[in-house]
Amino acid sequence: MVVSSSTSDSSVNPEAIISYEFPETLFTYTERDVALYALGVGACSGDAVDEKELKYVYHKNGQPFIQVLPTFAALFNSGTIQNFKTLPDLQFDPRLLLHGQQYIEIYNSLPSSACVSLFKSDFPGKAAVVEVETTSYEKESGKLLCMNRLTAFLRGAGGFSKSSPPYSYSKYPADQILPVSIPKCQPFAVYEECTQQSQACIIHDNALLYRLSGDYNPLHSDPMIATVAGFSRPILHGLCTLGFAVRAIIKCACNGEPTMVKSILGRFLLHVYPGETLITEMWLEGPR
Repeated sequence: MVVSSSTSDSSVNPEAIISYEFPETLFTYTERDVALYALGVGACSGDAVDEKELKYVYHKNGQPFIQVLPTFAALFNSGTIQNFKTLPDLQFDPRLLLHGQQYIEIYNSLPSSACVSLFKSDFPGKAAVVEVETTSYEKESGKLLCMNRLTAFLRGAGGFSKSSPPYSYSKYPADQILPVSIPKCQPFAVYEECTQQSQACIIHDNALLYRLSGDYNPLHSDPMIATVAGFSRPILHGLCTLGFAVRAIIKCACNGEPTMVKSILGRFLLHVYPGETLITEMWLEGPR
């Protein structure tokens, strides 16, 4: 977990925050949740019978279960940010909270419905940032499913009484720390997709649809809250844009097979408004 100082007039104890232990929690979901999530990140939005994506929302060709996008795993710790309010002495304005980064490791295929046990641990980072790692197991079988590492920026927070040492994100593998160097060569593939905006001629707004997967932060739905946070209107969830990008990669580079994705690391550097076009550029590295 992240704490470092900017002023010296607060009584916050950084070590008390870092040593805080979140309780074990459960996350239960069904195929309906999986399908709703897929629709929220744009699956089948351009083609309702897309052969590479229909399987995320329908039992294509009689398959017994719909398939699960790997970024669905990010929902397992969707309640983590709400739990920040329980952290000792940490004062922040929830309207100014931004999800800054997400790292996911997939160890086993995600079932289309399950009850998942979540074990959270936090570790150091720096100034007005909270970083929480969540390990998820299927409750019935005990099978390890995935690990999430969430990083949130608390704008306007900080000012701890004692300056923290310069913590590092040491748990990230050295080759997975952003910023990533973008290759100078042409990308292997480029995928453009327009996010949906509420208009008479368009079916839905991705932000309003994605929030039904559990992230009800009013920054993504309430114009007044968006204005307070410095935006002209509600913005798209960072995890929604990540879902769009990873779905594009699965479609273009993995031949539509979601189980090929083993790890994901994304940093949310700029906001996206519903209705804007997302461009995902892809490069292949290593032996082919």
